[in-house]
Amino acid sequence: MAIIGTERSFYKKFKFRVEIDGITYAGFQKCSELSIEIAKVEHFEGGVLIPNKSLGRVTVPDITLERGQTDDRELWNWFEDSVRVASGFGGTGLPDSLYKRNFDIVQLDRDDTVLERWAVTNAMPIKFSVGEWDNTSDDNQIMSITLAIDYFEPTKRR
Repeated sequence: MAIIGTERSFYKKFKFRVEIDGITYAGFQKCSELSIEIAKVEHFEGGVLIPNKSLGRVTVPDITLERGQTDDRELWNWFEDSVRVASGFGGTGLPDSLYKRNFDIVQLDRDDTVLERWAVTNAMPIKFSVGEWDNTSDDNQIMSITLAIDYFEPTKRR
């Protein structure tokens, strides 16, 4: 007997776009996963065998974005702003807005319809990498930027 229900359509991971505040073009080939983890804290009181469990600290891992190397320097300029702040050249007490940015990761369907939008808050670049050079390879040069983030959440589709 057939089960009557709602058909599910699973999102494909091959088509997405990244929209970073203040960056004109942010097309990427890869984006690492978004994840949040809450630590579990166990308390053993009074010699009991079963612990009391409670929630601990929340950790949000860094995100790495990868794309082919181009002459576009907007991501490098953003990274340089963070270097200036970390080196103390920018002065003390600088507002986060000088080096932290918000961005969206937008999941797209084959016809560019927005399926899901993930809002990432307070991202700051902590690593910039240009891939290795190899005279025997036909691959494109890959640039990656690693971002430390505060939080992310799904937002309404636009």
